[in-house]
Amino acid sequence: MDHQLQSVLRYLQDNKLKLVTAESCTAGMIASTLADEPGSGCWLECAFVTYSEEAKMRCIGVKPETIKRHNLTSEEVAREMAEGALRAANANVAISDTGVAGPGPGEGGIPAGTICFAWSFEHKDGVTTFSETRRFDGDRNAVRHAATDYAINRIWHYHNALAADDARPHKLPEAV
Repeated sequence: MDHQLQSVLRYLQDNKLKLVTAESCTAGMIASTLADEPGSGCWLECAFVTYSEEAKMRCIGVKPETIKRHNLTSEEVAREMAEGALRAANANVAISDTGVAGPGPGEGGIPAGTICFAWSFEHKDGVTTFSETRRFDGDRNAVRHAATDYAINRIWHYHNALAADDARPHKLPEAV
């Protein structure tokens, strides 16, 4: 196991994070990478592979109007995927991805290698979701592997962003 993955897994365990994935273009590779390691039941709850538009809607509640308005390769769809997976699982963090692994461009001319991600965390009394879009080089499988590594290695970044926000003093509204 590479050192970076080992660090992420230790972080998940130390912070009592239980993960669900909602994967499209990585087709379960994120969950599989995590499950390759002994003790994965401590940090991996379940995985949804929702490759088709219909599966995204049926299994994890992506709204048809979100797909129609923003395209399958969009942060909006990735966000709904992560939030839907979190609702459907006994987990406190979700990762999702949707995009165009290649070899050719996707619908609307979206370049191959474009992947949209979302990370959703149960936080306080709700859910906080972060999203980003990245473009990876290489053939189809190189893109899928790079997207998998990226998604896993950003968990700590966004989880720490929540903690940093909690630690920041928040100005109370002035009395009227």
